[in-house]
Amino acid sequence: MRIDHIPAIGSVMTPFPYVVQVDESVLAARALMIEHDVRHLPVKDGNTLLGVLTDRDLKRALDPGLGLPPKEELFVRDVFLADAYVVDVSEPLDGVLNHLSSEHIGSTLVTKSGRLVGIFTLTDAARLFCGHLRALFPS
Repeated sequence: MRIDHIPAIGSVMTPFPYVVQVDESVLAARALMIEHDVRHLPVKDGNTLLGVLTDRDLKRALDPGLGLPPKEELFVRDVFLADAYVVDVSEPLDGVLNHLSSEHIGSTLVTKSGRLVGIFTLTDAARLFCGHLRALFPS
């Protein structure tokens, strides 16, 4: 498997990610993550993309030592990251990977014409790299 050019993020992203609405409870968001075995959920208000909720955000929010309201009273709007890393579907993969690594970010939301079309996480990056290693060094 030889690549002659750097692919765009759209060719390697996970399309149609699960999403959570900003007014959902953190318990509903956690259940969605567990049910679908994901660690990042794009956050929307209706059809408007607002940011991302990570499993780390949820773990912090549910930590009783932080003095936050009880978990039954917490909502996605209380804990999600509004300043998420968002890129266009045509963004070159190398630039995205560089930004993820230099800023210590675990995911990017991928949009086309301003609408969410996918997500790219470090898990996706690891899977992609594994494929390239296996192509370069077949057993």
